[in-house]
Amino acid sequence: MMSKSLKWMVLSLALLAVLVPARIDAAGGGENHVHAKQSCLSQSVVKLHGDMRRLWIEHLFWTRNYIVSAVAGMPDQDKVLARLLQNQQDIGDAIKPLYGNASGNKLTELLKEHIILAGRVLEAVKDGNQANIEKYNKELYRNADDIAQFLSSANPNWSKKELESILDMHLKLVTDTIVARIKGDWDADIVATDRGEAHLIKLADTLTEGIVKQFPKKFK
Repeated sequence: MMSKSLKWMVLSLALLAVLVPARIDAAGGGENHVHAKQSCLSQSVVKLHGDMRRLWIEHLFWTRNYIVSAVAGMPDQDKVLARLLQNQQDIGDAIKPLYGNASGNKLTELLKEHIILAGRVLEAVKDGNQANIEKYNKELYRNADDIAQFLSSANPNWSKKELESILDMHLKLVTDTIVARIKGDWDADIVATDRGEAHLIKLADTLTEGIVKQFPKKFK
């Protein structure tokens, strides 16, 4: 005969088997819901989505690595900078199949300028040179506006105002990371990095959505 405690265990497991799937489906997270959502996207859209996110997450990863190396004066600083600049080349190359070599090269040029100027801001903050902080920070935001202008002129679905807002926030979070590393405020560094990742994923998704809208026949 089944003991009382064993009966309760069997009954509890049976209830879990019924209630847990129902809770997942009610939240819109059931397996059928996921498959249905994924089936709405073509393989080409999924690939573009993943590739764009990877490139911009790499942008965050190597930017942060460079900040860490440059602030500490580590011997890998030049190697990390070279890899970071390669990421800008990769982002420019990614749009060439759709926008042509000239446009891809122009985007790379603008993004490399973004990295160089951010590096100059870092050195100015590190040295406590207020004049250079203001000078290079102004150039950095001007470069962000140039990137927004270039992208919005290439794709009408990319709002210049929205891109300016996204890029300005990216610059703020990069600056927050630089200041946190220099101060040794590791908690603030982690917060800025986490926010930076989420923000660049937003940028990547914004770019992906604009591309799919502009070239719907290529992403059926």
